[in-house]
Amino acid sequence: MNYESLRQEAYEANMKIPENNLALYTWGNVSAFDKDKCVFAIKPSGVPYPDLTVESMVIVDIEGNKVEGSMNPSSDTPTHAVLYKEFVVNGGAKIGGIIHTHSSYAVSWAQAVRSVPLFGTTHADHIQKAIPCTPYLSKEAVEKDYEKETGLLIVKHFKELGLNPSEINMVLCGGHGPFAWGETAAKSVYNGTVMEEICKMALNTLALNPNANELPSYIVDKHYLRKHGPNAYYGQK
Repeated sequence: MNYESLRQEAYEANMKIPENNLALYTWGNVSAFDKDKCVFAIKPSGVPYPDLTVESMVIVDIEGNKVEGSMNPSSDTPTHAVLYKEFVVNGGAKIGGIIHTHSSYAVSWAQAVRSVPLFGTTHADHIQKAIPCTPYLSKEAVEKDYEKETGLLIVKHFKELGLNPSEINMVLCGGHGPFAWGETAAKSVYNGTVMEEICKMALNTLALNPNANELPSYIVDKHYLRKHGPNAYYGQK
């Protein structure tokens, strides 16, 4: 099969990571998913962003097996595979790309093992709830299959909280860092960048006022629904 366009999409999205200041060195990856072929393209493991090429993107199936590519895929590949399998193939979510980074503010919240409260309209413009944070992985899960278990923990956490991954497109993994997704790889990078900014704003809010209140639901709903849903009116038609 020809995976050139999928590789191109993944490459362009990965190059946005340093451009958007979401990671140092090799601390991040993006994948691009083809639902019809049930494969995704992802950054090769440990390769600096300036050295990436379209051809270096690795093609992987949703079981995490390498399909095509000369290099090893990202070490986070099993997490991506689980999320595509459970959220998209089994769950029907419209997800075509996933990003994982170690961006500073999002990681700070993950290390505190705290969900990010919905304090303001910037947050509400994108999701209507706090950014969820999973608990730590168990010792058994880490020793069993760390990256795959990370994906399974995200899926379990969403089910326990009754969250729809088509609406809540970002999550923190306790002690680890952020994952975000979108309908395309480029949109996942956008959501990952928004997530980092929201985390920064929330931390600043608590620094200024440790007793800050969350945004009232009627303002949350107004801001979210003016951008999302059948009656959205933000932007150009």
